[in-house]
Amino acid sequence: MHNLTVVFGFDMETDIGSWSPYYAGVTQGTPKLLDLLDRQQATATFFFTGDAARLHPEVVQSIARAGHEVGCHSLYHETVGDPLFEIPGVKPLLPEEVPFRLRVATEWVTESLGEQPVSFRCPRLWGSTAVVNALDDLGYVADASYPLYFYGEQLVPYHPSAEDWTKPGDLRLLEIPNFADMTVDSTDEYHRDRDQWPLFRNKSARDLMRHIDNFIGYVSERRLPVALCFYFHPWEFVPMPAKLHYGEGAVEPDYFLIENCGDYALEQFAALVAMLKERSATFTTAKQLAADWD
Repeated sequence: MHNLTVVFGFDMETDIGSWSPYYAGVTQGTPKLLDLLDRQQATATFFFTGDAARLHPEVVQSIARAGHEVGCHSLYHETVGDPLFEIPGVKPLLPEEVPFRLRVATEWVTESLGEQPVSFRCPRLWGSTAVVNALDDLGYVADASYPLYFYGEQLVPYHPSAEDWTKPGDLRLLEIPNFADMTVDSTDEYHRDRDQWPLFRNKSARDLMRHIDNFIGYVSERRLPVALCFYFHPWEFVPMPAKLHYGEGAVEPDYFLIENCGDYALEQFAALVAMLKERSATFTTAKQLAADWD
């Protein structure tokens, strides 16, 4: 493996996660990202909800034509795994529901892509043992769901156990941890202050890079290969409203969720790519990482 391997993952979902029914990010943000990635000669994985893929097959195809990977991100951005903390109105699927929902999500992405996706990411990084077993049965090779900020144990990709997805085991699926700064002395009960999204646009790419360098040092000191997996969203690269009204009510997301969405986020993402290049990073997809890791 290269000394520094980077997987950029973009979660192709409704705008502001579960807080709106709209897809301005998917339709307007994706072309900007594809252009930037092309100019930077970087590759990425775009994880589509089944709904996003079915409604916008032209976006799915544009990503595939540009040479990037199309993965899956559940059916409707529902909680498919074990919830880590409470979100009002968001309830997880029952474990016995998971195989069916993931199969349908896979079918919907397949219809738009023309081939089956083989990489997955759980909404909110809330995975579970039921999820990894269902993915393994469906033929997936990579799952970029492990929230390192919360579990804090698996610093590098691993094959999970069929009995406990947070432990190494014998599944064919490769579990890819999501970047978190493990040097942070956490003061949050869920250790969310180790998870550095969306620092790149709340502050700057340089602020984020300091935490990335901390992580690189932390892993390197343990004589382990450094694999950085990030999650971003196309809606971050389109200006987002401070309040949305639809149906019979309104939603006012926390400010940090929408702060500096649009051109500033795009500018800072480009700066992040450049700084990673300065550190001789190799950019890859979740699928390719799974092929190369062993």
